[in-house]
Amino acid sequence: MNNKKDSFLELLKEVSFFLLIKPEDNIYSNTSIRNSFFDELETLINSGLKNIEISWSKNINWLDFVSEIKLKYPKINLGSASIVNKQSIEDSLKIGLNFSMMKFWDKDLFIYSRSKNYLLIPGIRNLKDLEEAINLNCNIIKIYPIKSKDISIDILNFKNIEFIAAGGLSINDIKTYKSLGYKAIVIGDKAIINKKFDPKIIEWLKNNQIKDKYNLF
Repeated sequence: MNNKKDSFLELLKEVSFFLLIKPEDNIYSNTSIRNSFFDELETLINSGLKNIEISWSKNINWLDFVSEIKLKYPKINLGSASIVNKQSIEDSLKIGLNFSMMKFWDKDLFIYSRSKNYLLIPGIRNLKDLEEAINLNCNIIKIYPIKSKDISIDILNFKNIEFIAAGGLSINDIKTYKSLGYKAIVIGDKAIINKKFDPKIIEWLKNNQIKDKYNLF
């Protein structure tokens, strides 16, 4: 896990956001919707997209869907999101994902993931949970939901922790949160406009495209 963790930390120096994709069930059964999704994703990746998270689902087709993304785009830093139980970790391990993010803090789940040598990034919004995570030597933390976090959390007081902001953010929020000390943001619901990826994401990627400096994973 240390190698993947180090690679993830290195990547955070180079990237500004994670694209969180929340597949609806019809993407698994409707070929037209599925093909349209992959066409759009291809455009994003060709424009420079580096980080993708797929929300975990109990749907029996989830494994095949995410495996297809991994197979098509092996250089993408691909992870799962909304991790809530051991099964979601096991599914992520089965695919060979690089990381996962919890929705909220779950100490037992974090310890379980560590026992599997798997990188699980917690979602935290209060100081108590933050301190508990740090005591377990967690040094990559997602603050979620960012707009209702505990006001007593000042990320600048935690020099050895890398913070990611998430919850209701769009491509327009990158500059603000980077200026506050966050290494990156997660763009989820606001990545979609009229059932299509926000064209501003492609514009941002083209203007800020990062050369493939690292063969990280």
